[in-house]
Amino acid sequence: MRWVAGAAVVLALLLAGAATVASARGDGEPGVPATGSADAGFARDMAVHHQQAVEMSFIVRDRTDDEDVRRLAYDIANTQANQRGMLLGWLDLWELPKVAPGGEKPMAWMGDGAQGHGGHGEHHGGPAGALMPGMAGKDELKRLGSLKGARAEVFFLQLMTDHHKGDVAMAEACASLCTVPAEKRLAGGMVEGQQSELGLMRDMLAARGAKPRT
Repeated sequence: MRWVAGAAVVLALLLAGAATVASARGDGEPGVPATGSADAGFARDMAVHHQQAVEMSFIVRDRTDDEDVRRLAYDIANTQANQRGMLLGWLDLWELPKVAPGGEKPMAWMGDGAQGHGGHGEHHGGPAGALMPGMAGKDELKRLGSLKGARAEVFFLQLMTDHHKGDVAMAEACASLCTVPAEKRLAGGMVEGQQSELGLMRDMLAARGAKPRT
């Protein structure tokens, strides 16, 4: 029942997020970011990145009865679904595409900094060839869905630790490169919130006799 009610909470958060997009109005008009800007690139890439975190959270929900892990997954799903709604709402408001134009690679908006932040999925534990830093590969998602109990908990915490590290790197880049004040504030909040969760997940792994992969 908690997760059924959670779906309603996610919807409410998405609606609340949509109500905030007016603060980020700005394409062709003063204050509107261009298609190739850091603001637009971050919104597109982080929306994709967050979607996978929500997916992994719902996978582990069905693989364990541990209340601490389920509570963490619930919080991550709610928070990142809300933030994803805000990012996609801004792209709609700016009348910008949700897919990078012209085959532009993810993280191109970071410029040379993308290399230092694992722009090719080779850092923060992400598999080589991953779409963005920290994102799990298809085989890893399949494996998560096949595990149960403590093994599922540990693998989820490891995957989400990698995922959060990728999120933090991207959010730090936006906080530095983005120009829309509301988006910069959101990015700063992501850094603070996910660094806190990284500490929590490190402790949860230690309690299970495990540690982050990187």
